[in-house]
Amino acid sequence: MGQPESHGGEPPPLPPGQRLQRGWPVTHYGPVPKFRPERWEFRVFGATADGRKHCWSHEEFTALRYETVTADLHCVTKFSMVGAEWGGVLARTLLALAPPAPEAGHVMVWAEYGFSSNLRLADFTADHTVFATHRGGELLTAEHGFPVRLIVPHLYAWKGPKWVRGIEYMTEDRRGFWEERGYHNVGDPWREQRYSYQEDPGDGPEP
Repeated sequence: MGQPESHGGEPPPLPPGQRLQRGWPVTHYGPVPKFRPERWEFRVFGATADGRKHCWSHEEFTALRYETVTADLHCVTKFSMVGAEWGGVLARTLLALAPPAPEAGHVMVWAEYGFSSNLRLADFTADHTVFATHRGGELLTAEHGFPVRLIVPHLYAWKGPKWVRGIEYMTEDRRGFWEERGYHNVGDPWREQRYSYQEDPGDGPEP
């Protein structure tokens, strides 16, 4: 899991089928949502350890511990950005504040307009998984996911939705928006897991 380390100062190789991208293209499905800070809320719910829903207002969320990670972004449309600096709230920070129940093994990440993406808990808890509010020290633009987008560097970028509003801990896996429409349930770019027909037994939920 994750990308190979660089050697001798050279950048790491790209996943198979990817090309190096200069700049950051805007890619998304549907309109850009209007941000209303007074109505915005980040929720952690589902199979939480205490059985409760945990919520943060935008002001409270942005007051959480801010950290930066340097990580790549691999889009399933075959471009890769390398060495970007992402700033925001690590997934592990939220896990500590609102831990999952012991039986939870998956997460559904929910975004505006009902978009969603499912992740194995092990992928969600990886060191570089971050709810990004900044890139390169600057706030994200609305087109790139402001106020919050999820970055899961070792998976294809669709696994990290823009305009995230919350996470649901799940005791059983189920497919998210793009996974229901034919994309791979895991989405590891180093194994080129692009589409559901490539899934091996155990990669996805039981039909």
